[in-house]
Amino acid sequence: MTPRLATSSDITDIMTVMEAARGIMRSDGNLGQWVNGYPSEEIIRQDIDASFGHVLEENGRIVGYFAFVSSPEPTYAEIFGGQWLDDTAPYHVIHRIGSFPEVHGVFSAIMGFAFSRDRNIRIDTHRDNRIMQHNILKHRFSYCGIIYLESGDERLAYQRILR
Repeated sequence: MTPRLATSSDITDIMTVMEAARGIMRSDGNLGQWVNGYPSEEIIRQDIDASFGHVLEENGRIVGYFAFVSSPEPTYAEIFGGQWLDDTAPYHVIHRIGSFPEVHGVFSAIMGFAFSRDRNIRIDTHRDNRIMQHNILKHRFSYCGIIYLESGDERLAYQRILR
């Protein structure tokens, strides 16, 4: 599985991946995340325009998507019920992870990419996203507390720093 920067010509494939990821969430009982058309094509285009959007290819086929965003993340400025492991050093955030249900190893591939570029990574997820929480903890992230999105929705926040 090979990560690369996404391009505007990848949008159709990315949106197919995101719809499949939404289906994974729904089948696992996560009904509250990625609602009302999120992530929209406009958001994916913004990721791509900012060079944050990445795809994962396997055998020439796009099988996953993620945004790799440099700090600061405005919604991470305030954290509740805990604290960041380090709140002063620059970091990267991983957002909008999606893949097809039959594809395995996507989260590990993303983590390999992310930690090859930064030693300080933050990520958040919906309380009902048990699959993502499992992967986050499996990759030795520490739970740090709760953050709130611009919409007011809460997210569980995690950080891992390679020493």
